[in-house]
Amino acid sequence: MTDLTNDETMVTAAETAMSKLAAVREELGKVIFGQRQVVDETLISVLAGGHALLVGVPGLAKTRLAQSLGTVLGLSEKRVQFTPDLMPSDILGSEILDEDEQGRRSFRFVRGPIFCQLLMADEINRASPRTQAALLQAMQERFVTIAGQTHPLPTPFHVLATQNPIEQEGTYPLPEAQLDRFLLQVNIDYPDEEAERRMMIATTSGQETSPVTALDAESLIAIQALVRRMPVGQKLVDTILALVRAGRPQLKIVSDLENLIAWGPGPRASQALMLAVRVRALIDGRLAPSIEDVKALAAPVLRHRMATTFGARAEGISIDMIIERLCRHVIG
Repeated sequence: MTDLTNDETMVTAAETAMSKLAAVREELGKVIFGQRQVVDETLISVLAGGHALLVGVPGLAKTRLAQSLGTVLGLSEKRVQFTPDLMPSDILGSEILDEDEQGRRSFRFVRGPIFCQLLMADEINRASPRTQAALLQAMQERFVTIAGQTHPLPTPFHVLATQNPIEQEGTYPLPEAQLDRFLLQVNIDYPDEEAERRMMIATTSGQETSPVTALDAESLIAIQALVRRMPVGQKLVDTILALVRAGRPQLKIVSDLENLIAWGPGPRASQALMLAVRVRALIDGRLAPSIEDVKALAAPVLRHRMATTFGARAEGISIDMIIERLCRHVIG
């Protein structure tokens, strides 16, 4: 791993990373139309060493984004379609009884699809809580335990999980404590007219562009290490801490929001925001994050770590609206 203990070495490593990330964004832009913010937020999750929850209606290229990201980053990727009858062993793997030519029997561990570097968990809220918990535990601990034996997951290891926000029949919503395992919740909206036009022509002409590999696992790990060493000013640290704490109703920091927030973000939110703003600065070609990075990433970091009260929902106040008001109060 590169030594980043002095400023000159760090600047050189950062400039190299910026060049590689520019190529990554260019390749992803060839296949994902009109979703620059979505691509960047998903990329931020991976570069920060975390997992992302992609929320959007069907047909908005969530699966294509995950597959393209695996190709461009040079990661082994697999996809699992979550269904109510999916068992933990279908994801993690299981032990089977083998018998050799001499009749001797022994157990052999057969790895599940989770043993990859980028796993797409499609419609994660359709699986049972037991299966969800098995996946989310592996996401946190980076290993699985079967029959008392521990099996480490590949490095790096990232999960991109998807949810459909409009079709909720027969689903099992993720508990709040498990949602916290995702670094960002990336909301995907419909593309604008010009992007949809390009998408329609590109996908029906029989001449679709395929992305090429622009990074590899070793380089990704090096960038993730670089991100954690990027400098963050004291003012920015104070702003992140103030913003996260302002979202906790029991602290009564923002008085007019107390009755609108049911529960607020925990310490993982400030950790996630610290990492995410550094990555955003890096992919934008900057060596240090700014207040604008905090504003841009407040919603994807906080929206799945907070909940509105019944009164707020009755008034039509969404969690993103509350986060916007928190930003105005703390940042201005």
